[in-house]
Amino acid sequence: MTVARPQPDVRTSSGPVRGTWESGTAVFRGIPFAEPPVGALRFAAPRPARPWGDVRGAVEFGPPPPQADAFGMAALSGHSAGDWLTINVWSPDPGRAAALPVMVWIQGGAYTIGMSGLPQYDGGRLARDGVVLVTFNYRVGMEGFALVEGAPANRGLLDQVAALRWVRENIAAFGGDPDRVTIFGQSAGGGSVAALLAMPSAVGLFHRAVAQSVQGTFFAPELAADIAAACADELGLRPTAAELAEVPPEMLPELGDAVVATIGQRAPRWGCAALATTPFAPVVDGEVLPGTPWQALATGTGRDVELLVGHTRDEHRLLSMIEGVLGEVTPEMAATTLAAFAPGPEGARRYRDGYPDAGPDELYELVRSDWLFRMPSLFLAEAQVAAGGRAHLYELTWEGELGACHGLDVPLVFGNLESGQPAMLIGDRHPTAEALSAHMRAAWTAFAEGGDPGWPAYDAEHRLAQLFDSTPSVTAYPEEASRLIWQDHPFPVMSLLGG
Repeated sequence: MTVARPQPDVRTSSGPVRGTWESGTAVFRGIPFAEPPVGALRFAAPRPARPWGDVRGAVEFGPPPPQADAFGMAALSGHSAGDWLTINVWSPDPGRAAALPVMVWIQGGAYTIGMSGLPQYDGGRLARDGVVLVTFNYRVGMEGFALVEGAPANRGLLDQVAALRWVRENIAAFGGDPDRVTIFGQSAGGGSVAALLAMPSAVGLFHRAVAQSVQGTFFAPELAADIAAACADELGLRPTAAELAEVPPEMLPELGDAVVATIGQRAPRWGCAALATTPFAPVVDGEVLPGTPWQALATGTGRDVELLVGHTRDEHRLLSMIEGVLGEVTPEMAATTLAAFAPGPEGARRYRDGYPDAGPDELYELVRSDWLFRMPSLFLAEAQVAAGGRAHLYELTWEGELGACHGLDVPLVFGNLESGQPAMLIGDRHPTAEALSAHMRAAWTAFAEGGDPGWPAYDAEHRLAQLFDSTPSVTAYPEEASRLIWQDHPFPVMSLLGG
């Protein structure tokens, strides 16, 4: 007679929760880590969840925050009561005396979309590799990142801090070590990791950080306020918490979508934020986020946090496909893009000199890849090392359906090669992808375990980087032409142009 294994129970600081067993791993979904940010708490900083007495079922993901209408995310988010701020845990051994390293994932989505319940973020494979894996929701779009009067800036980042505080207080009960917490994220999640390294409120909440394809957009307050005003004006409102709180949460993303529909016309005022269609980003407000991550790390902030950072080789190719310009870039489009995104008055010429054989498509992709992801990632490592910290650098060069494009690292790191939209980027190369995924998962979990992913730390002399390909190797950072073009660029905050 087989005796059924009892469902895993854990007592959190707010109350007891009961999860489920899946493939030998205990899984807990939808645990509140903060009060629902609705009603009187709309646009407020997150507050700890109210306690409960009875055992709370933790078998379903909590509802996602309101989403922009991209990749079907608005339909997935639906209408919810606002209990968006929930956390999920995969543990090989709940109840074990705080022993396993903890990895906390921060999903991307250009700060406008993102939810932890997507199948590509299932943490079972990583947890079976010997870590406690955590994912969570945070507010995006106007709810999380619009700069509005009467509300704190960077509410989405404050949600992330609140989730990390919950991890510090509760993860031991799930078998995790609160003194070995690694945050990791990709795209806007990588930008969030970079921001957390610079935030005073996040100090001490994590010990290692993995920043994948760091999104390098950080806004000055005047730019963020102008974008928020344009969004509110779609309903004839002022960008204040009081007026925007009258708009139902599910309707608020529609304001951002309306602005995005005509954002290209706003380039004379919003600059690259309009040209790159990035209406929301962390705001360097001087309080929640005192400076850009590169400024902060260069002065020694985060020096004691070990850093693993990198990017894919062909970052912008996926975005070129989404924009409908893949293989269709004209010389005029390339010239306009180089003029807008390349650094300094000689940037366009330096790209043509640095890549003499590149045609319009390649130049278009190169400068946009460098501006948005590749150089922000590289320079995060440079700033950390310059201040005496430790960083390990990598580049993903393995080619899927769209080369080594943006987002390809997500299924490889999680090991979810056949579920979720990013798995489509792998195509039919599953045998090769499986071996590479195992290699990347081993590197990420080893870094979380002891700070060594398996290759030498980056330094300004040798500039060594791990290349993840069919046959991984360690070599000098291969994007030297781009590094030289950008080496004197300070990556300042993005400011409002014109009057």
